[in-house]
Amino acid sequence: MSTSCFTRRQLLAGVAAAALSACAPVRAPTQPARLRLIGEATLAHRLAFKGTAVGGLSGLDFDAASGLWFALCDDRSDLAPARFYTLRLPLDGQRLGVPELVDVVTLRQDNGLPYPSRRQGGDVADPEALRLLPRSGTLLWTSEGDARLGLDPFVREVTLDGRHLRELSLPDHLHMRVGTGPRDNLALEGLAVTPDGKTAWAAMEAALQQDGPVPGVGRPGGPCRFTQLDVASGRALQQRAYLPDAIPQAPLVPGTFADNGVSEVLMIDAHRMLVLERAYMAGVGNSLRLYEVDTRDGSNTLDAARLVAGEFRPTAKRLVANFAQLGLSRLDNTEAMAWGPALRNGNRTLVCLSDDNFNPAQVTQFVAFEYMEAA
Repeated sequence: MSTSCFTRRQLLAGVAAAALSACAPVRAPTQPARLRLIGEATLAHRLAFKGTAVGGLSGLDFDAASGLWFALCDDRSDLAPARFYTLRLPLDGQRLGVPELVDVVTLRQDNGLPYPSRRQGGDVADPEALRLLPRSGTLLWTSEGDARLGLDPFVREVTLDGRHLRELSLPDHLHMRVGTGPRDNLALEGLAVTPDGKTAWAAMEAALQQDGPVPGVGRPGGPCRFTQLDVASGRALQQRAYLPDAIPQAPLVPGTFADNGVSEVLMIDAHRMLVLERAYMAGVGNSLRLYEVDTRDGSNTLDAARLVAGEFRPTAKRLVANFAQLGLSRLDNTEAMAWGPALRNGNRTLVCLSDDNFNPAQVTQFVAFEYMEAA
């Protein structure tokens, strides 16, 4: 969600339908993957770097060949043109060092110009997720669109210097419509690329308007659509339906803001995917839960204009970790995760990153884990 959601941004700056009968089963694994906390690091609030304010980091990926990380900023060109940062992140099995910013790259429209701000109007981007394509050495990134401005979500490819290459094709039901399609600011929040770089999965944060409700306290949300795209052709191949959890706790003051949704996805291998659910409850704080799914499981919903409970099978999910149990100093608005360098023992590192909404009450937090695959 761009800076989470508009309501959340207002709350932090100052401060329903019945449940679906088909709820995605959460498998009780006998040997789930485990996470071991390596360390945390933060950036100063609105850190000044090359004429920009650093913050709102909602997408992250790592290039093992160069050792560089790419961090996407979800500023809608309000503070500076839409952009991503490159940085170095000292990381081994014992510590996570201080992030070192290397450069800032402006994202360009197909006309070569930077994306405009909302004050300027036009093709305003709401950047949310970013992935490196290993074969071409280019980047895919997503925008959530803007229902009020009539702007559709999109997935676009750019060079490492931000030059626009093309836009991939999304199914019609992911376009903004009155009464159907994505909810405003609850659209393409996550992006994952398979290890061979041939396909990408674009994940919705919440259900389409016609598919079901957003999560409530004690009530799971309607299905989030995860769409697989063929990178070469840019066309949609298939789709799965993922049911997010209920909001885990009521807000401190009844009737104030609370939400839950998918904030990022990441491929484990060709078929298995990690899904990060991020909840916020006013007066309580954040909740972060990491799940594993198999993208071969569940119905293919690509050709379904509307999802009706009982007429499709959502993909099953199994809990990998509740971040509240991992020893973190705080839980914030985590919207990005990526695989980092391999450790000497062969295990992967998993790095998560929070979007501070450019809000002094929040933090840009890097968290590194050792990811230990189930035997």
